[in-house]
Amino acid sequence: MISDIFDVLGRIAFPIFIFLLVEGYFHTRNKWKYLGTLLIFGVISEVPFDMFSSGVFFEWDANNIMFTLALVLVMIWIIDVLREKMEKLPKTVWFIVTIPIVAVMCFISMNLAVDYEFHAILIGYFLYIFHEKLVVAVPFCFLAMYKEPWALLGFGLTLTYNGKRGRQNKVVNYMFYPVHMLILGIIRMYLGL
Repeated sequence: MISDIFDVLGRIAFPIFIFLLVEGYFHTRNKWKYLGTLLIFGVISEVPFDMFSSGVFFEWDANNIMFTLALVLVMIWIIDVLREKMEKLPKTVWFIVTIPIVAVMCFISMNLAVDYEFHAILIGYFLYIFHEKLVVAVPFCFLAMYKEPWALLGFGLTLTYNGKRGRQNKVVNYMFYPVHMLILGIIRMYLGL
């Protein structure tokens, strides 16, 4: 029962994480620093994630969402650079060129066993492609995760975004993920769940 509640909350939160990553891509001043921060927090989060998800301190076959977000960031960064370089060509050519990039990133995500694997890659792609038309992106994003009906609520919540940045505390924002995973992991391991 409790694990079902956490599963539902995760399915609702995941689309918001990916949405915020794409928004962050468009608003960050330093993409390298953004990528570095995701990778650093991926490393910091790995043991807590494994404790929570597997009940062990390290699991090779499962990697946390920060690594997933880093992969999505790399993908949209590559696609965005190509968009700028292919500006004079018909947009259809650029769309066609993006397909093998997305396919390769899906393959990488599955082989690295990152959280949400290819679903995250597809969702990040759709949110990037339809960045200015979020209402169009949501059905495509949901199709990429159709087996998770609770994700629709998360996608729906992204539609309430007003385009303005709320009050932020970057350290708290980034630390929330590993800290809450650590707490849940300790509970899981202590209770033997």
